[in-house]
Amino acid sequence: METCSDLFLFKDEISWCPAGDGIRRQIMGFDTQIMLVKVEFQKGAIGSEHSHYHSQSTYVASGVFEFTVDGIMKKVKEGDGIYIPPNIKHSTKCIESGMLIDAFSPMREDFI
Repeated sequence: METCSDLFLFKDEISWCPAGDGIRRQIMGFDTQIMLVKVEFQKGAIGSEHSHYHSQSTYVASGVFEFTVDGIMKKVKEGDGIYIPPNIKHSTKCIESGMLIDAFSPMREDFI
């Protein structure tokens, strides 16, 4: 497993990885303590309910999403953010195609 990314990462040089039906992700930098990931959603795509031991902070770069975190559902749009504590169940549904920017601590080894 890689323990860190290159210092500079250029979007045109990074492959997109499938992350579900209508969802793909691009890893934009990481070391063992932190990871930044762009996640592109097509309208109607669903990020299934799950949890993980990582802290997660998400920024809505574009689009509209319904997020459920610990049983609480809120609609979020461009410019909004979500904090997801470790081991808390969460999911999302994309209402209008868009992009999320996820930061994880520690890094998501399962993404590498």
